[in-house]
Amino acid sequence: MTNFKFAGVDTVYLANKYKTPLYVMSENMILDRINEIKTNFLEKYENTEVFYASKAFLTKEMARIIKSEKLGIDVVSGGELYTVMQVDFPPEKIIFHGNNKTEEELEKAIKYGVGRIIVDNLYELSLLNNITQRYNKKINVLFRVTPGVDSNTHKYIQTGQIDSKFGIPLSQGIIFEAIENALKSTYIGLLGFHFHIGSQIFDKENYIKAIKNVVNLMAEAKNRFGFITKELNIGGGYGIKYIDKEERKPISYYTDAFMEEIEESCNDYGLERPKVIIEPGRWIVGEAGITLYTIGAIKEIPGVRIYASVDGGMTDNPRPSLYQAEYKGIIANKADKGPSETVTIAGKCCESGDILIWNLKVPPIESGDILAVLSTGAYNYSMASNYNKIPKPAVVMIKDGVDRLIVKRESYEDMIKNEL
Repeated sequence: MTNFKFAGVDTVYLANKYKTPLYVMSENMILDRINEIKTNFLEKYENTEVFYASKAFLTKEMARIIKSEKLGIDVVSGGELYTVMQVDFPPEKIIFHGNNKTEEELEKAIKYGVGRIIVDNLYELSLLNNITQRYNKKINVLFRVTPGVDSNTHKYIQTGQIDSKFGIPLSQGIIFEAIENALKSTYIGLLGFHFHIGSQIFDKENYIKAIKNVVNLMAEAKNRFGFITKELNIGGGYGIKYIDKEERKPISYYTDAFMEEIEESCNDYGLERPKVIIEPGRWIVGEAGITLYTIGAIKEIPGVRIYASVDGGMTDNPRPSLYQAEYKGIIANKADKGPSETVTIAGKCCESGDILIWNLKVPPIESGDILAVLSTGAYNYSMASNYNKIPKPAVVMIKDGVDRLIVKRESYEDMIKNEL
C-alpha cells in the first residue's frame, strides 16, 4: 500500500510522529514561489519591491524565511508586528496595515521605525500626526484608497469596492483632504498610494481598472498640490488552486499586465512611473501547506449521506464555514486505491456548519485513516481558534525531505494559562 507523500515526506509518518491535526508546510515550495517572483518581477522590472502579506501565514520561522530572502513583510496588527520584531526583521522592510490601528500599535510601529504605515482613514492620519509630534519622529506613509472596483470573488474577501470598511474613497474629495493634511504635516512623509481589490482573484482585468483609477488620482494630486507619487502599492490577492476547476496562474500573468498598464497610464498623464510594490501572501504559501487529520466516527444515513468525522475542523480551518471555501482531500494511507464511495468530512465542533469537505470521493474509509487536506497553507493556522476549548495544532516545516517542528502543539495548560 502506498502512502501519500507531501514535499517528499510520507504523511502517515508525519501523522504518527507529530499526531493530528497537524499543519505541514513545505519550505521548498515557498522558496520556489519567492524565486518566481524574484525572476519575473523584481529582476525583470526596475524600481519594484515585494512585501509578503504575513496575515496569510506568520510564525517566527516564516518571518526568518522572508528575512533571509530579503523580501519585505506587511503586518496588520501589533501582534504580527511583535512577531516579526522577535526575529529582528529589518524595520525599513516592514509595512503596517490595518483599518483601525490603535494608538499603542502605532506607537510601537513608530518606535521600531517601520518603513511605511498604510493610512486607512482621516482619523488615523490625525492620530498618527499627534503621535509623531509627541516622539519628534517622522514616518513615511501611503494612503490606502478604495478604487471603486468590484472583484469576482466571495463578498467577504472583496475590498476594492466603494462600500468597503477599508481605505479612503476616491469620491467626494475625501482623499484630497487627506493629501492636503499630510503635506502640511512636518512629521508625515507621504510617499504615495495603496489599493487592494480582494483575495483569490484569477482575472487581471479588475486590477487594470483599479490601476487606471489610481493613476488618475496620481495625476490629480500632482495638478492640485504638486505632489509627485513616489510609490504605488497595488496589493495582492492572486488566486491559487484549491479544487480541480481552479488553477494558480504564474505571477507574470498579473505583474506583466500591471507594469504595462502603469507605464502606459503614467505616460498618458506625463507622470514618472513610481516604485511599484506588490503584496502576495496566499500565492506564496497557500499550496505549500496541507493539514493532516485522523478519521474518527463514521456515520451512514442510508440513502442520504455518509459523514466521516475528523479530529479537527473549523477550529483549525474556519474558511469553509466563513466563505463556503472548497478543498481537495486524500486518504493518505490509501493513496494508491481508487475512489469507491462518497463521504462528507465533518469537523468535531458542536456546529452543524462545521463541514470541511462536502461529497469527497474516497476509497473504502475506516476509522483511523489519515486524511490529508490540500492547499491549507494560507489562512488556516492564521485563523485557528480555541472554540470548544480545542487546542491548536502543531506546525511542521519540511525542507529537502527533512521535517522540523516550528510550532509546538498547544496543550490544555497552554490554552488556559491566562485564565484566573
